[in-house]
Amino acid sequence: MARLTINGKTLEVNVNPSTPLLWAIREQVGLTGTKYGCGIAQCGACTVHLDGAAVRSCVMPVAAAEGKRITTIEGLASGGVLHKVQKAWLDKEVPQCGYCQSGMIMAVAALLKDTPKPSDAEIDARITNICRCGTFQQVREAIHAAAKA
Repeated sequence: MARLTINGKTLEVNVNPSTPLLWAIREQVGLTGTKYGCGIAQCGACTVHLDGAAVRSCVMPVAAAEGKRITTIEGLASGGVLHKVQKAWLDKEVPQCGYCQSGMIMAVAALLKDTPKPSDAEIDARITNICRCGTFQQVREAIHAAAKA
């Protein structure tokens, strides 16, 4: 059994400690907003926050997440109010197919927490998530809009 705190709730999940956090979140807890993309931490579809830092959950063992605060896309909004990145995503019409969006939003929220007004170079260095639809220009516009919010 692993004891995980996800979106403010402490839960016990029956998984092997080496199980990737992604599968505990999706299959054991039932939060499916975090997506499986590549399984090797390259695409970023599985990005969640671990104690506020963006991590790729497909390669993070459950054992490494115990005792830490895990935030998924489902826990990003607060009190029914969208996070400023989620709002900017909608305002700038970023999503195409939408598959990568939860991971991208989580990566951007962590970036803005650490760097409230990022330059384009800082965005390029920190947001390495892959969008197969090619919405990178809209992503950049949404990041700058959220930074001003």
